[in-house]
Amino acid sequence: MGPLDIAVIGCGTAGGAAALFLARAGHRVSVFEAVKDPGPVGAGIMVQPIGMRVLARLGLLERILERGSRVERLRCLTTGGRTVLDLAYGDYHPRAFGLGLHRGVLFEEIFSAVRKEPGVTLRTGHPIEDLRVEGRRRRLVEKDGDEHGPFDLVVVADGARSQLRDDAPLTHREARYPWGALWFIGDDPDGDFAGTLFQRVRSTTEMLGLLPSGLGTRGDTPKVSLFWSLRVDEVDAWRKKGLGPWKDHLRKLEPRSAPVLDQIDSVDEILFATYWDIVLSPWNTDAVVFLGDAAHATSPQLGQGANLALVDAYALARALGSGAPSLSEALVAYSRSREAHLGYYQWATRFVTPFFQSDRTVLAVPRDLFMGLACKLPYVKTRMIRTMCGLERGVLLADPLPLPDLFTRQGDDGPDLGVYRTLA
Repeated sequence: MGPLDIAVIGCGTAGGAAALFLARAGHRVSVFEAVKDPGPVGAGIMVQPIGMRVLARLGLLERILERGSRVERLRCLTTGGRTVLDLAYGDYHPRAFGLGLHRGVLFEEIFSAVRKEPGVTLRTGHPIEDLRVEGRRRRLVEKDGDEHGPFDLVVVADGARSQLRDDAPLTHREARYPWGALWFIGDDPDGDFAGTLFQRVRSTTEMLGLLPSGLGTRGDTPKVSLFWSLRVDEVDAWRKKGLGPWKDHLRKLEPRSAPVLDQIDSVDEILFATYWDIVLSPWNTDAVVFLGDAAHATSPQLGQGANLALVDAYALARALGSGAPSLSEALVAYSRSREAHLGYYQWATRFVTPFFQSDRTVLAVPRDLFMGLACKLPYVKTRMIRTMCGLERGVLLADPLPLPDLFTRQGDDGPDLGVYRTLA
């Protein structure tokens, strides 16, 4: 199978990373991004060890490490002080860590690399609304009727709300989670929140989080992301009440949040994010493949969205370069290669989320009684940390993915960087 004409729809994490990998493998890649002038938006995310491995292979990890915050630990407490979660990366490997990051930093680094990549043609302001079959190839159709192509392969990576799933004869389910989250990124000049992703919970209906988020896209002041769980159907009522009652409530719930809350002057400064549960089976047809949130969006409870998207992109490039006799067989191999990893994280997210974001308040009882104890059991703790790192591939006896070499040695698989040595 020689070089292919490939269209990538969407230039977010999955689409941008896929475009880079595929162009560097010798394919002719055209990227179609709906937004005319896309820029850095969003709040804090976690880049886990598995995601850092992919960024290292793309040559993007050094800059991202410079703009991120090293996270050593996940800690979750009830309002009464009971430990729900206390997981340290170092308990799995002494050099392992997570990276708190402004989502815009990841976007900027990937988008900038795509613009500079010789084998990629980037077209912004082109919302693709339909795929038209032309023999074994596909044409891309815009809302105004303009067409592009034909292409041997179409990579759909335009997010959880992709309309293109309807054009593929695949089994799929789409459901919006009833709960979302308010997000705000504030300054943390003294590093008060450094090193730990911290959560405070009351029952299953209240969750406050504080995530160190690096330096943001500009400047040198450390940032922290504050997030607050909220039902989608309660957002309008929250806005009408104003900031005062909400701030007072959060200060009582977690006094350390006060310096961040003091930076918020208007509800317009706060982003509300909704989340989707997307199930697609398989993730490909004979000439179309779905990556990232377009294929398997989940709630952010396990902090894996960007990481799974990065692994998708890498796995697709590997499948196309595996020597498969045809494109369709390579795409089947891709879907098979992702089944265990994605299947586990979709299951785990659905299982865990109601314990932290739901109206099923009875679930808070076993959560508060047993999760903290589970963190002290060596086998269970190891499985939980592996899940946090993005390495698990099954509920029972499946072998995990190995911890990326960049955490265990300096070599061809990881950056030998001064900035990395300061973090390791």
